[in-house]
Amino acid sequence: MSEAAPIRIGIDVGGTKIEGIALESTKECGRIRIATPRDDYQATVGAIVAMIAGLEERIGATAPVGIGIPGTISPATGLVKNANSVWLIGRPLQRDIETALGRHVRIANDANCFATSEATDGAAAGAAVVFGAILGTGVGAGIVANGRVLNGANGIAGEWGHNALPSRAEGERPGPPCYCGRSGCIETYLSGPGMTADHHDYTGRWESPEQILARSADGDLAAEATLVRYERRLARALASIVNVLDPDVIVLGGGMSNIHRLYANVPTLWTEFVFNRGGEQDPIRTRLVPAAHGDSSGVRGAAWLWGGAETSPR
Repeated sequence: MSEAAPIRIGIDVGGTKIEGIALESTKECGRIRIATPRDDYQATVGAIVAMIAGLEERIGATAPVGIGIPGTISPATGLVKNANSVWLIGRPLQRDIETALGRHVRIANDANCFATSEATDGAAAGAAVVFGAILGTGVGAGIVANGRVLNGANGIAGEWGHNALPSRAEGERPGPPCYCGRSGCIETYLSGPGMTADHHDYTGRWESPEQILARSADGDLAAEATLVRYERRLARALASIVNVLDPDVIVLGGGMSNIHRLYANVPTLWTEFVFNRGGEQDPIRTRLVPAAHGDSSGVRGAAWLWGGAETSPR
């Protein structure tokens, strides 16, 4: 008789929501979702700890906990850095959660958790090199090569959103200011708030990406122009990744990944920018696909942090 797989808890801390899940291998045993207590560090810690307690009450056991955050833990200081949820920056998040729980937890960048999930049993299962890009409140990415997440010497591998948008066109310089202190970052163009701000710059209307998409479908030419600008910018940004990393698959997650037209239009557009001059008989083989697990990818990947890659279902 085979031994039951251990239950693990994953927490995904986002800019607008915190989600928790209990997984037995790939089987969901419990889920909780709440709004993120924005701009309040202590309330965020309290919400995470309460969510873990709630999940453990549901499963009737104490379980290993993995947490994905929109930033990373500095290898030098142990403090959070590079978080677009800026109230976490410089805070000892891991220490505070471990103190509250009385045991160790594992914390990783949320995009690394997302990429792990999709490379393991999602849209990029079986691919050798996977670039998992999150296009949401912020923009980040995780890289999985031959089944292993690449973290990097500084813990910032995949921080694609804070490179400058490549091949900036007329009107794109210096670009919108970014919380990181620079201007024209990919995140300022390709995040959900980035599309909304760009649309406002051209139309004077403050509208969400969902509203822009709906207006375009109804024949609004200004909304369609916003989407075309977005697609071309995404094509330029992803072409730079193809030129450096040459991944088998690029998986998109986050709210902007729900724009279905991206998957047909962007690969057509990126041919202009990818260094692949072999002619029609040598097409670009990188695939652009939506996440198979949708909003659940990050939290599923977080659940697999404890125990290492060898414990992830294959």
